[in-house]
Amino acid sequence: MVRFIHTADIHLDSPLKGLEAHEDAPVDEIRGATRRAFDNLIELALEEEVDFVLIAGDLYDGDWKDYNTGLFFVDRMGRLDRAGIRVFIVLGNHDAASRITKTMPLPGNVTLLSSRKPQTVLLDDLGVAIHGQSYPGRTVSENLVAQYPRKDPDYFNIGLLHTALTGRPGHEPYAPCTVDDLLAKGYDYWALGHIHLREVVAADPLIVFPGNIQGRHIREIGGKGATLVTIE
Repeated sequence: MVRFIHTADIHLDSPLKGLEAHEDAPVDEIRGATRRAFDNLIELALEEEVDFVLIAGDLYDGDWKDYNTGLFFVDRMGRLDRAGIRVFIVLGNHDAASRITKTMPLPGNVTLLSSRKPQTVLLDDLGVAIHGQSYPGRTVSENLVAQYPRKDPDYFNIGLLHTALTGRPGHEPYAPCTVDDLLAKGYDYWALGHIHLREVVAADPLIVFPGNIQGRHIREIGGKGATLVTIE
């Protein structure tokens, strides 16, 4: 049995948009909400004893430049490392532009997938193949998945991708592709990011937007979280 967590669009340390306009708003308290949500994610990974965590883009916020944000992330990755939990990340439109992304060394248990071309990581001990590509910059207008490899028949294949698919309200149409493009690869699970609302796009195979773990403005309401997956 293999277990993993699929998350995306964390926007670590991003302030709640529009909050400063309200005189009595608890700005500092709410600014820490993304850290508390991320800590909850780390606790879930440890409690469930998952094998790995997938982050499908926008870990950081592009216009958020506090180096302490990166130090916080590295510290939490250390907790996962001590538990033997690996982490695989693709950059999205926000963190591809982040200074933190370009300067912060990553712990040994964290793999940042290439932005030059699709990269495949084989987890031979688990029988899992992870295919993904980071954004090279803030704007990606081409269909990245077109260059992803076909499935490896000897592995459980996971596609990791930051995309708007054919478009979603309120989100830029980055890395556009269709569900048929995803299905054509023959993968067993598609771990998507970019859309802040949870959506199960398809059930067989599973194509999932987990949504974000903390709303970024007053219109991002409702349940927030990540997706816990078990492979049997």
